[in-house]
Amino acid sequence: MPLLSRLVLASGNPGKLREFRRLLAPLRIDMVTQADLGITDVPEPHATFIENALAKARHASALAKLPALADDSGICVAALNGAPGVHSARYAGEPASDERNNEKLIAALSSVADRRAHYYCVLVLLRRADDPEPIIAEGAWHGFVVQIPRGSGGFGYDAYFEDRETGLTGAEMPLAKKNEISHRGRAMRALLANLGSLKDSE
Repeated sequence: MPLLSRLVLASGNPGKLREFRRLLAPLRIDMVTQADLGITDVPEPHATFIENALAKARHASALAKLPALADDSGICVAALNGAPGVHSARYAGEPASDERNNEKLIAALSSVADRRAHYYCVLVLLRRADDPEPIIAEGAWHGFVVQIPRGSGGFGYDAYFEDRETGLTGAEMPLAKKNEISHRGRAMRALLANLGSLKDSE
């Protein structure tokens, strides 16, 4: 039996939903998105991933009256002092657009030799909106920003992000492989390990 039978995902991003559904499938948790419940996005004004993830989880849990899972993630580029970072989803301004975000990133790196970058993800699981002990996990995925996009899968910056180990971009990878090595997959495995530790200590 899973520790949780149902939770709300504090995101309306269809790419994230596909990844989380696959990652959570073995636990047989019924996951709904906040968009399914008519819950709108909460502002993300904070300077750190963890603060934004907590704000999203508390907002969704309070309105859905369910446990909530939220992530805050982004791509951090070494030559740009970690930018876009927490601003990854809206790097090129409003309305948010993957295409414009990628165009801005590639333009910023047009004359830069150092293309090192990593995706970073923080996951927060709240059992209720005022949960004083959120379960928190993180993961990173290291690689490089390429000049020419490759692949038709993924979302966000995936077509421009080349994995350091396989040489494939995030958009070239099958979803199963991406979930195995990505920042979100690693964070989810850490979160599940934390859940297991909690269960063992009860």
